[in-house]
Amino acid sequence: MATHTVPLAIFSEVMAGPERHPIPLSCAPMKSIVEILDDNRVKLSVEVDEETFDVAVDAAFKRIAKEVRMPGFRPGKAPRRLLEAQFGSAVGREEALREAMPEYYAQAVIEHDVDVVAPPEIEITGGQEVGPVQFDAVVEIRPSVSAAGYDGLQVEIPNPVASDEEIDEQIDNLRRNFAELSVVERAAADEDHVTIDIEATHGDEPVSGLTTTDYDYLLGSGAVVPEIDENLRGTSAGDKVEFSAGHPDPEEEEPLQFSITVKEVKETVLPDLDDEFAKANSEFETVEDLRADMADRMNTMRIQQANMAVQQNTAEALAALVSDEIPESMIENEINARIQDLVQRLQQQGMDVSAYLEAVGQTAETLAAEFREPAEQAVKVDLALRSVADLEGLFPDDNRIDEVIVEMAGPSGQDPDELKARLAEVGQISALRSDLAKQAAMEWLTDNIELVGEDGEAIDREALEFPARGAEEDSEQEE
Repeated sequence: MATHTVPLAIFSEVMAGPERHPIPLSCAPMKSIVEILDDNRVKLSVEVDEETFDVAVDAAFKRIAKEVRMPGFRPGKAPRRLLEAQFGSAVGREEALREAMPEYYAQAVIEHDVDVVAPPEIEITGGQEVGPVQFDAVVEIRPSVSAAGYDGLQVEIPNPVASDEEIDEQIDNLRRNFAELSVVERAAADEDHVTIDIEATHGDEPVSGLTTTDYDYLLGSGAVVPEIDENLRGTSAGDKVEFSAGHPDPEEEEPLQFSITVKEVKETVLPDLDDEFAKANSEFETVEDLRADMADRMNTMRIQQANMAVQQNTAEALAALVSDEIPESMIENEINARIQDLVQRLQQQGMDVSAYLEAVGQTAETLAAEFREPAEQAVKVDLALRSVADLEGLFPDDNRIDEVIVEMAGPSGQDPDELKARLAEVGQISALRSDLAKQAAMEWLTDNIELVGEDGEAIDREALEFPARGAEEDSEQEE
């Protein structure tokens, strides 16, 4: 009998497995066995007894009755026997197979804890006309991968402690807000302000916006075109430079012609860094206090950045260890999940998806292509974390699962036993166990990897902890 691939729409709720798309199931009596195949596939062989399936057939005829009109009966009230007489019993059986088979399949997946990652290929092997319903479902499962080397990972992160030079630079930025300009009798250098008369032409026509007098230009800023900085460096008051430069518009082939006269060179003079400056321009009485506060603020920000980098860079390093071939179905599922997340966020903001794509110059195809690389990495991280959890024995036991379910039930006041039963019914206990294992694996990694700074220096883990605040600071924060 020919293999029948069930339409994706029917299995949209189980295509990524019960872990991500739970389906509530009835407790229909059925038998199922699982057989391990090659290429990360399994075959589920399912049999539903005739009496149980007849309930689905009866429900199918009730749906059919709502769609047809029979003399003497209101819509939906025509009895099954009359419908069978008019349309044949095969119609109801076919409708029942279409509606009930996804539930039978999903129940078998949950019963055998099969971690499916793609829609199944269904072959009906019996019961299409009479008798028990039998079918085989061949489905791709989540593979196991090797993450060899995870226990010796070295991860680079930003240094969580600001250097003296970085603190000085921030203080100098504050001083620049109160700087003055002083005319100098020397050649212009970067960060000098140069007063110029500038004239730009394109095809012998003046360029609007690039022709003016007494213009204050910050040398080294790279404004307009880089050739301006290149030609003004080393010039002095009274010098005149002429040069050509490529047009900023790439569609314009003819270059721009510049003529610039240097009228004055000024350097930036920063105010003295003393206690008077601190009093006048900050909330602090001394430069020492100003510098200490600047260091605290910078270090707080750097610690936040470093901790974020630990998680992100560890995941990236872990994904790089995976050399196994990743199932295309898993990558496609992740791409679709990311697109769906974007669509939902746009809808929450009242934005039309088509209008958004047009505004950013993309199509659905280019958006999917853009998501492909991060999606593939996310799948690798997922598989690698499972591998680490397995090798390190980090999968939670039943007691830990019960503890987490109690925590989950707490905020809503739901009975933990009822919640656990519901999670088991829809196949979510295994998903919860996997999520906790992956979380534990990431924690194990971040506790055991070697952390280095951007220059290769070792990073002390204590430096990633935020300094304890005093009672006075806590009171101020609360206020």
